[in-house]
Amino acid sequence: MIQANEDGRVVILGTGGTIAGRATQTGDNVGYVAAQVSVGALVDAVPLLQDLSLDVEQVAQVDSKDMDLSVWQALASQLAAHLARPEVRAVVVTHGTDTIEETAFVLQMLLAPRKPVVLTCAMRPSSALVPDGPQNLSDAVALACDGSLAGVTMVCAGMVHAARDVAKVHTYRLDAFDSGDEGPLAAVEEGRIRLFRVPALGQPLHDGGLLASFLAATALPRVELVFSHADADGGLVRALLAQADGDRPLRGIVVAGTGNGTVHKDLVAALEAARGQGVRVCLTSRCARGHVVTHPGLSFDEVSDLSPVKARLALALELLGSG
Repeated sequence: MIQANEDGRVVILGTGGTIAGRATQTGDNVGYVAAQVSVGALVDAVPLLQDLSLDVEQVAQVDSKDMDLSVWQALASQLAAHLARPEVRAVVVTHGTDTIEETAFVLQMLLAPRKPVVLTCAMRPSSALVPDGPQNLSDAVALACDGSLAGVTMVCAGMVHAARDVAKVHTYRLDAFDSGDEGPLAAVEEGRIRLFRVPALGQPLHDGGLLASFLAATALPRVELVFSHADADGGLVRALLAQADGDRPLRGIVVAGTGNGTVHKDLVAALEAARGQGVRVCLTSRCARGHVVTHPGLSFDEVSDLSPVKARLALALELLGSG
């Protein structure tokens, strides 16, 4: 059972995704259309939520593969507003699985909230014979009401993950998420939270001015993601540099190195040329676990503990904050 806390309200914000998806046949867990069911209908479908003090709001209705700056801006703005309300103790966000790890990371970096912000999702559409969304939503609200974990977290298949660590690691299974070497924060068991560890909340990348800059931006600073691999030749980097004088100039490159942060020699040469033209180059690993090791001759900024997609967002936000 969810242990309701009568001292505050929980806000549920909907953004679409598979959890709000619908297929024409109940046995179809793949051929569905995402973002078809309102967040209000999702809440109404979970009996355990009916007696709680909830505010429910539809922020967006998108397939999360198409997540973009405008949706992030709307979500961050509404989150900030609700978190500032003294009567609100926590916020839950329903989201698609494809980019939920990126949204969670952006929100944590922008807001570093001291109240719980819990993202949740589903791997099966709401029309499935046995949908996983209702349980995930119930677990997310249970975590929000519990209040033991502040900051941005993500709940799926009974496991609680930190925004910084979580990654989607499977294309189809219900337990599609993992937190790498750090491991999950907690488990939700029959509406109760079994805590494993408490992450450091940290601070936003900058003061409140970053959120204002983010909300006012028409685009994030352009940061591209490049992978090192066998037979790499640096051609993609050179192509990026060749068209860097457009309306949105290239500001940064994150290179996902092989192994512990090694980079093909031909790609290194192209990346050094990019640095020579004022482009920030950051290095992470394409491996799901472990960290980057400093290599002689590689002078790129190391982002040892972030996945490539999160390293890209971290650099874009840093560049946005620095003007």
